[in-house]
Amino acid sequence: MPAAPRLSVLGRAAGSTVSGLAIALAFPPYDQVWLMPLGLAGLMITIRGLHGRSGFVQGFAFGMGFMLPLMRWITIIGPDAWVALAALEALFYGLLGVGWAWLRTERWWPVAFALTWVGAESLRGVVPVGGLPWGSLAFGLVDTPVVRWGRVGGTALVSLVVVLVVAVLVDVIERRDRSPVGLGGAAAVVALAAGSLLLPVGIAGSDGTTQVAAVQGNVPGEGMDPFAERRAVLDNHATATFDFARKVRAGEAPKPDLVIWPENSTDIDPYDDRSAYDEINAAVRAIGVPTLVGAVVNGPGPTHVRNMGIVWSPTTGPGEQYVKRHPVPFGEYIPFRSLLTKFISRLDQIPRDFARGTFDNVLDLGPVRIGDVICFEVAYDGLIRDAVTGGAQLLVVQTNNATYTGTGQLEQQFAISRYRAIEAGRSVVVAATNGISGIVAPDGTVIAQTEQRTRAVLDESVQLGTGITLGIRVGLWVELALSGLAVVAIVANRLGRRRSPAKIDR
Repeated sequence: MPAAPRLSVLGRAAGSTVSGLAIALAFPPYDQVWLMPLGLAGLMITIRGLHGRSGFVQGFAFGMGFMLPLMRWITIIGPDAWVALAALEALFYGLLGVGWAWLRTERWWPVAFALTWVGAESLRGVVPVGGLPWGSLAFGLVDTPVVRWGRVGGTALVSLVVVLVVAVLVDVIERRDRSPVGLGGAAAVVALAAGSLLLPVGIAGSDGTTQVAAVQGNVPGEGMDPFAERRAVLDNHATATFDFARKVRAGEAPKPDLVIWPENSTDIDPYDDRSAYDEINAAVRAIGVPTLVGAVVNGPGPTHVRNMGIVWSPTTGPGEQYVKRHPVPFGEYIPFRSLLTKFISRLDQIPRDFARGTFDNVLDLGPVRIGDVICFEVAYDGLIRDAVTGGAQLLVVQTNNATYTGTGQLEQQFAISRYRAIEAGRSVVVAATNGISGIVAPDGTVIAQTEQRTRAVLDESVQLGTGITLGIRVGLWVELALSGLAVVAIVANRLGRRRSPAKIDR
């Protein structure tokens, strides 16, 4: 009967979509981590017995089920942008589905599945236009011991361990393998997961402590217009700093060694606008310590601006700068602008592109060498790696994600910041315009955290580190090696099938 296969495909697609949804619910703000292995197992089951094209359908359905709820915050920009971005990311899971369908017939499929998952995450983290690693499995596991594998081998190793454990258990259950080999394999992967409890966490190469303050000034607007009153945003951060300085002078708060303002704490270029310069300078002088100021600065040329962190001294004013190296496509610049703006008028809301920074993200902020990343940059392994290997004793995340207040994006980004603390063995300071700001210990523990839509200053003593964890040192090579092995597995499968034409590729 012709209808039966179609119903089967639809049934599988529904199962794959639900499996993707289960993965999404493991991430903040839902935090149902126990659903992650079930979601992975679900896709492994729905893709069994399929050829490559059907595998793509199942992988794409899984990707949509995963990405639509995970990135619901894109609806602030528009439902069409949300669906389009989710579909783009789902294509990578469609390609993963092709590989999994091919490899499912191999006896060693659990290992191959883990390798190809790492390969798919790596690929979507770099393409197109710089990629989007949002949704890497490690970022949803920050409150589990398994995430400690990131300190040993980076983000890719966390994904490998999780997918491998689930795949081996699915294989043993499917085959009802009670042989010593089967049970031994299951025991080995369970030990692999449980063994994460023995992995080290905490500061890497302790180098004393410092007192740091993170200023959250709050913003007057919401949604797409959080910075509609640009002067008010700057005023809020300056006022919060003045108030905090008075508390310090009154002995109500310890004097910090350094202060962090968030990304876009001034959208008015202090180099071009004297009143903005004077206001920032007065606030920094009031607190009396070096301050990292997030600013939007004009240039180069009339068609570009720069998103930067500026080291502002209370005695000499602005000094070192870090310019955001990974601006957000369609948020901070328009790829193929001359072509796309002819068809999408809404892109005119971004009249000038943010120029890409070309130098490192390590700055001397008074007595401390910091590694600065701005907003979404915290999700990119390479920028964190550059900061730590460049000598950063402390990691700083400046963010202005006020646009996404109440959507889950803030919680997701904060979870990534906590993962970076564990991976790098560094304290992390998150300064946000209106939340979530926080100070994170090197083991991922939250020392202090603000509420959203509030004005607040966090003032805490944090550990400094100079050591480089194995995950930072070899993480890139682990990722490349695992991705390379994924390609080898797929090529070996295809060549093996070509040599055995009688073999059914299901």
